[in-house]
Amino acid sequence: MKQSAEFRIGDKSYGAYHALVIAELGTGHGADRAKAVELIDAAAQAGADCIKFQMVYADEILHPNTGETPLPGGRIRLYDRFKQLEAPVDFFAEMKERVEKKGLLFLCTPFGIQSARDVRALKPAVLKIASPELNYTALLREIASYNLPVFLSSGVSKLSDIEEALSALSNAPVCLLHCVTAYPAPPREYNLRVLRSLSAVFGVPSGVSDHSMDAELVPSVAVAAGAVAVEKHFCLSRKDAGLDDPIALDPKNFAVMVKAIRETESAARSRGDHAALEEIKRERGEEMVEAILGDGVKRLAFSEEANYTRTNRSVHALCDIREGEIIARGMTACLRSEKVLRPGLPPLWEEKIIGRRARSFIPAGEGVRFEDV
Repeated sequence: MKQSAEFRIGDKSYGAYHALVIAELGTGHGADRAKAVELIDAAAQAGADCIKFQMVYADEILHPNTGETPLPGGRIRLYDRFKQLEAPVDFFAEMKERVEKKGLLFLCTPFGIQSARDVRALKPAVLKIASPELNYTALLREIASYNLPVFLSSGVSKLSDIEEALSALSNAPVCLLHCVTAYPAPPREYNLRVLRSLSAVFGVPSGVSDHSMDAELVPSVAVAAGAVAVEKHFCLSRKDAGLDDPIALDPKNFAVMVKAIRETESAARSRGDHAALEEIKRERGEEMVEAILGDGVKRLAFSEEANYTRTNRSVHALCDIREGEIIARGMTACLRSEKVLRPGLPPLWEEKIIGRRARSFIPAGEGVRFEDV
């Protein structure tokens, strides 16, 4: 691939000296239209260029047996929590209209084939694939067929995973968003020299999806290190009930981040990347900034190692599969294992086990392994 220093969306290009700033609302609106509008307006006022949503259909992400998650009202099945976050397509159509009336870019993450098709029906200018779906081959191929630019988050992945994902996305214009899949993510694990490494290896522009708590540190260093986009979770308050609100930025701190990004861009334009980094080092400490920059070698961050194969997709049984039973289409799905269920085969194997006989009993929800067929 030819190396690219910019990412083009429609008639606009974003580069290291003018990064796209993405406010990730996720599901923090709770499917409440009034709150979603309030979030959009606040993010726009705080300086976001792009407003991002997530189109969640629980059945595309988790099995009901995935386990429980603690909430202020008590423990609840994680699957049920995702069911609560589902919103109709017309909700997203309404939010897209409001975002675009403000002159901002609308972005939405699908998590499966149906949500991808529903997002596509909204006629977006660009799509986003989250880190756990980077290995979901069928979804990548579906999205590649849309001929739209794609942001691809690369958290909890190895270099070979990224290579396979980019191959599945074929000729779709892609911007990799380097990410550490931990909530919160330790700034020292970001290894931001990897941005230019990834661009050089794969010939695509790169940016950062930041889950760290600091408003300025990772985003400003990322821009000085070549990021063409910066994504950060956005909330009205970290005390709100959204899944990601505890690690998101409120409007005041998001505006602080945007200011830091633009000042770093200005310094890099006028004096060069090295001078911009030196300025950050003077303000935040050379040891800290060098730790955040890392060595530029793509590897799993320490804080996300335990999530590898569990946060990513793998083949799971949708129902009990008896020993000796033929595995038919519809009996499996590519889902996230999370903490309780065992991981199964990588998604690219799902079609290959259809028609095979189960060697042993596979309980509903559990991953389907090589030794099971």
